[in-house]
Amino acid sequence: MGFVPTTTPIRDHSAELAKAEAAVEQFAATRNNRWYPKFHIASNGGWINDPNGLCYYRGRWHVYYQLHPYSTQWGPMHWGHVSSADMVTWRREPIAMAPSLEQERDGVFSGSAVIGDDSTLRFYYTGHRTLNGGDGPDRAKEVQMLATAQDNNAVHLTKQGMIVDCPSSKVDCDFRDPKVWKTDGTWYMTFGVSSAAKRGQMWLYTSHDMVEWAFDRVLFEHPDPDVFMLECPDFFPVTGPDGTEKWVIGFSAMGSKPHGFMNRNASNAGYMIGSWTPSEAFQPETEFRLWDCGHNFYAPQSFAAPDGRQLMYGWMSPFARTAPMQDDGWCGQLTLPREITLGADNDLHTAPAAEIAGLHADTTNLGPIDLTANEERVIADDAEAVEIELGLDLSHSTAERMGLKIHSTNDGSYIYVAYDDQLGRIVIDRQTAARGDRGYRAAPLSAAEIASGTVNLRIFVDRSSIEVYVNDGHQVLSSYSYPSEGPRAIELTSESGTAHIKAIKIHQLKGIGLE
Repeated sequence: MGFVPTTTPIRDHSAELAKAEAAVEQFAATRNNRWYPKFHIASNGGWINDPNGLCYYRGRWHVYYQLHPYSTQWGPMHWGHVSSADMVTWRREPIAMAPSLEQERDGVFSGSAVIGDDSTLRFYYTGHRTLNGGDGPDRAKEVQMLATAQDNNAVHLTKQGMIVDCPSSKVDCDFRDPKVWKTDGTWYMTFGVSSAAKRGQMWLYTSHDMVEWAFDRVLFEHPDPDVFMLECPDFFPVTGPDGTEKWVIGFSAMGSKPHGFMNRNASNAGYMIGSWTPSEAFQPETEFRLWDCGHNFYAPQSFAAPDGRQLMYGWMSPFARTAPMQDDGWCGQLTLPREITLGADNDLHTAPAAEIAGLHADTTNLGPIDLTANEERVIADDAEAVEIELGLDLSHSTAERMGLKIHSTNDGSYIYVAYDDQLGRIVIDRQTAARGDRGYRAAPLSAAEIASGTVNLRIFVDRSSIEVYVNDGHQVLSSYSYPSEGPRAIELTSESGTAHIKAIKIHQLKGIGLE
């Protein structure tokens, strides 16, 4: 008899799912939609965080996510679920998993999905148990778990049990978030670990049957001794325009200290590009780079689409001292789906997936516009859900900053998205925000981008969020914004100089069906 996963039921899973559904429905019944997204994935109610189990299976896209159905604060994790035939219109599916086994009694933590050689959709995830009241070095135990889809819609999952136990003597505490893939006939699993020496690592396991797994090696250790854990790791190949294959290692670094424009958030999600050969460790060839330079981005997960694209969703994490939407019966949303590509500049670009164009309902072309020094011009009286395409002409502008005031309301609050000529960066500035956290973030432009004289922005404005894609996603900034009551205007502005706008379009966007 071969290896058998360990499973120890302590609760009736069906009953736990029913309780969770009722709790979310109770939140939804009284939810305030003033900031609830129209075109981003969010739970009907309660708290969400990491995207999980991303996949395309039997004709539908599936997005699962970490869910606490009983509160708008973080708590014992469940898996929520939505699906779509076209990545434009989504439907809510039943909650997929709740804690019901001893190995996951305090949380069904994050994980990924993969279709096996037998066409079975498998979910690898972390089971979490809190120990000793959550205090001390042995405050938790985490193990890797397996579940499989029962039906073609991947709505009903069967928990198979624990497949990787935690070697406690070699781990400080954290041991989670598996990502599985196949290379050269062997299945590989990597996940994040806080080693006994409290160093952030990614470990590598191998398998031939996707059930029995054996430790292979430490795939990567973060060079920064302050980084004690690499959450939500990712690992995948990309091919550049010249046909060269590289490997991307992604992780959310816990413990990194802010310096300059880097690592300004509580924890920071990024990547390195390098090379990897099976049976060897990953060899980085670049420094650590942020996936997203905004205030609110964490725990991204990517997956391979059937057409070969590498697609990614991230979590717009509140992470601030205050999260105003928590009073409205919900908290947290995911980003738009992004396609990851390797450019000729040896950097990753994450532009919105092509399917997002299907959200366009109506388009207004405002053409080129010239602004005099310190001019402000309203281009939308009340924008609830829009995409703005904005071409900034740096060569023929003298403004120190030029861009858009978004969510501009009658009380004088707004969020400023602008090119800052002194910094040579795109900034998203929340200095005048009426509520929520403030501060600004800045995304770099390369010397070549500045020398070209043009910067192209795609700015997605939802009821409480802004995503800014710079030059086809070479950089991205994602931040929350909680506008005041009344019309939410958008104003084109120039600061201490003139601004020449080469082109500007405003697309009204449809909802995705989850309101």
